[in-house]
Amino acid sequence: MDCAAPSIIEGFEGEIRDVDHCVAVSREIGYPVMIKASAGGGGKGMRIARNDDEAREGFRLSQQEAASSFGDDRILVEKFVDCPRHIEIQVLADQHNNAVYLNERECSIQRRNQKVIEEAPSVFLDEETRRAMGQQAVALARRINYSSAGTVEFLVDSARNFYFLEMNTRLQVEHPITECITGVDLVQQMIRVAKGHKLKLKQEDIPIRGWAIESRVYAEDPFKNFGLPSVGRLSKYIEPNHLPGVRCDSGVAEGSDISIYYDPMICKLVAYGNSRQEAIARSLDALDSYVIHGVTHNIPLLRDILTEPRFVSGDITTNYLPEVYPDGFQGHRLEGESLLRLAALSAVIHVKHTQRSSLVSGHHALQPVATKWDLVVLCGPAGDVPLTVEAVQDGYQVTVEGRSLLVADTFNLAQPVISTAVDGEREMVQLLRRGVRGDATVRFRGTAFDVQVYSDTAYKYFKLMPKREKADASRQVASPMPGLVKSVAVGVGDLVSDGQEVCVIEAMKMQNSLVAAIAGKVKAVHVKEGDTVDDEQVLVELE
Repeated sequence: MDCAAPSIIEGFEGEIRDVDHCVAVSREIGYPVMIKASAGGGGKGMRIARNDDEAREGFRLSQQEAASSFGDDRILVEKFVDCPRHIEIQVLADQHNNAVYLNERECSIQRRNQKVIEEAPSVFLDEETRRAMGQQAVALARRINYSSAGTVEFLVDSARNFYFLEMNTRLQVEHPITECITGVDLVQQMIRVAKGHKLKLKQEDIPIRGWAIESRVYAEDPFKNFGLPSVGRLSKYIEPNHLPGVRCDSGVAEGSDISIYYDPMICKLVAYGNSRQEAIARSLDALDSYVIHGVTHNIPLLRDILTEPRFVSGDITTNYLPEVYPDGFQGHRLEGESLLRLAALSAVIHVKHTQRSSLVSGHHALQPVATKWDLVVLCGPAGDVPLTVEAVQDGYQVTVEGRSLLVADTFNLAQPVISTAVDGEREMVQLLRRGVRGDATVRFRGTAFDVQVYSDTAYKYFKLMPKREKADASRQVASPMPGLVKSVAVGVGDLVSDGQEVCVIEAMKMQNSLVAAIAGKVKAVHVKEGDTVDDEQVLVELE
C-alpha cells in the first residue's frame, strides 16, 4: 500500500445538517455506517446504524453525547468496516521535521466503541504491514508539521488492508504498553520536543522487546451490556503493584468517590512479559490480587476475556464481545473442574471459620473439636456439591465426586486475598462477605459467587424449604445505573409498544436509551428531565 496515498474510509465530506440529512447521507454511502461526533474521542458520540431507524436514533444520541462531552454537537457519517481490527501506531515528532513510529497497539477488544484491553505488539501484523502503517503515520505527522507524541489510528481488515481512522494529538491512555516494549519514555520525549530539542531516536533504534497488555479497570457492571457505570465510595482498595512486571496507573485511593459526572476508569493495569503468554499470566495474577470494594467493577469480564480461547489465539475484532458473549456477559462459567475447585475452597473457608469460632476466648465447646466434616456446597445455578473435608497435616483433604483434592493451609480468613494451592495448583480468591448461616460471597477467577455451605443434615431440611418466586418486573422500566435523566418521552395514559423509548439516562457522558419491555399503557412516571436517579430505581410503570 502506497504510504504517500493513505487509504481513507468512504464518508461524507461536510457537516451533517439534521437527522433527515443523516439518513440521506447514510443511504448514499450504504449501510452499515458509523455516525460519529466530529470532535469525538474515547468512543463517545459514536453509533453504528444498519438501517434508517438506527440512523435517526444514532444521530440524536450521538449529537447529545457530543454536546455533553465536547461542547460541539457536529456529526459526521462514514462507512462502517465489518469485522475490523482497531490497530494504532504511536508516533513521535519534533519541531525539525524528524519523526519516528514506535510500532503498534492492538485495541480491538471494545465495548460501546471504547477500548477495554489493549496489547503491544499485535498478533496480527506482519513486518511488512507494520512498516507500511508506520510510514503512513510518520508521513501524516510530517505533512501537518506535528511535534509531540501522537497516535494514528487505523481499521485493518482480514486481508491486512488498513484504513485511516483518526489521529489523536495527545498522549493516550494505553501509552504504557508501548513504553514497555520499546523502552522509550514517551512523557520525557514529549517534554524534550516541547522544549525544542531534536529527537535523538532513529527508526532503527525502536525495538519490539517482549509483550505488554493493558486492562482498563472500570467502575462498571459488566453483567449489564458489558459495563454500565457504577458509582460509590472505594471502601477498600489495594492495587497489585507488588507483583513482578505489573504497573498500575490510577488516580484513586481508598476512600475516593466514583461519581456519575466523570469517566468511570479506576486504573490502567499493565502487565509486561517476555512473551504474550507471560503477559497474560501476569495480568491474571494481577486481576486476582486486585482488591476493590464499594463499587461494582469490570474485573470479572477482563479476567474472563484473558482466558477465552479466541483471545488467547489472537482471533479478535472490534465485534469480539457480542460474538463471544451473544447473550451478554454471564461471569466465569462454573462447570467441571472449575466448579469442584470453588466448592472445595468454599468448604475449607467454612471449616476454617468453624475452627476459629471454637477457639474464641471464653467459649466452652460442648463436644470435641471436629476433624472431619460432611458438607454440601450450594453454588447457585451451577448446582449443589456434596463433599467431605478432613483436616490433615498439610491442610485439608477434600473428597468430592470420587476425587481427593488437597487444599493447602497457607492462609487466614482476615487476608484480603486468599492465596493457596489446590493439588499443587495456585488459586487466589477473595472472601467478600460471610454470613452467620454458612452463606458467603467468594470472588473466584474474577467473578463473585454467592455460595452456601451446609452440613449434610442441615441440607436435608433446607431442601424442604419453599422457594421464593421471582417478581415480574416486565411492567416496570428501571434505571440500569445511577445517572441523570436527560429526557422523558412518555406521560401517564400514553400507549407504548414493545421496544419503544420511554426515557434517556446519561451517566459519565454516555447517553443510554431505555425502552419498554412490553406493550401497554403508562400507569405512572416517577421522574422528570434533570432528575438524578439510582441504580434499579423504577422510572416508569405500565398497567
